Amino acid sequence: MLVSAAVCPCPPLLVPALAAGAAPELDAARDACADALGVLAASRPDRLVVVGPAAGPQDLEPYPQGAHGSFRGYGVALDVTLDGTPAGPGRGEPPNLPTSLAVAAWLLGNVAWSASPIQGLGVREPLDTERCIKSGRDIAARDERVALLVMGDASACRTLKAPGYLDDRAAAFDAEVARALAEADTRALAALDTKLATELQAAGRACWQLLAGAAEGSSLDGALLYEAAPYGVGYLVATWS
Repeated sequence: MLVSAAVCPCPPLLVPALAAGAAPELDAARDACADALGVLAASRPDRLVVVGPAAGPQDLEPYPQGAHGSFRGYGVALDVTLDGTPAGPGRGEPPNLPTSLAVAAWLLGNVAWSASPIQGLGVREPLDTERCIKSGRDIAARDERVALLVMGDASACRTLKAPGYLDDRAAAFDAEVARALAEADTRALAALDTKLATELQAAGRACWQLLAGAAEGSSLDGALLYEAAPYGVGYLVATWS
């Protein structure tokens, strides 16, 4: 069953080496993510499942503990491993983690995660709501104590300079997601409009709905730790415990 969850954004700029001089702009988001991971560790899970948006050929692509990722495509010679160890040079294996899980791997390494084994899952957009909910239920049923790290950004249409330009619907959409995460409202997450989320480029929609399925009947309490849109993209950090 699900005993805790953390929701974090997944922009590569969360990794200070990629942000360079702009790194301080996301310090508050990084601190919130570290606090959220602390909540996961405190729940003493038997397994941590990390889910994030991906563009792979499969709707749901599993990644084992130790899978590698890289930020070299962003011009930085930085590799990560999905095992809770700090980022370091590559180990010879070709990187295959999607960017969202590579950011998660960096976050986990940053706090030296050792509370449980880790498993990754890439979620391809657009995955329909029913499949997301079912997948979440299946994940929660795998172990007696499951924790979820849910990676994903909110809308990318909050300002004129946002990746998706300004869309007047974006702020309200993000506010509803923030409320649902703050209140651990699984029904509200499950009811998110898939078409609208796609139009607003909200990459976290499927992963949030997977969380909704995993948390059914768990009676977890929510807390919103961070909410901002510094680059016209909604970034949210929340915990359920």
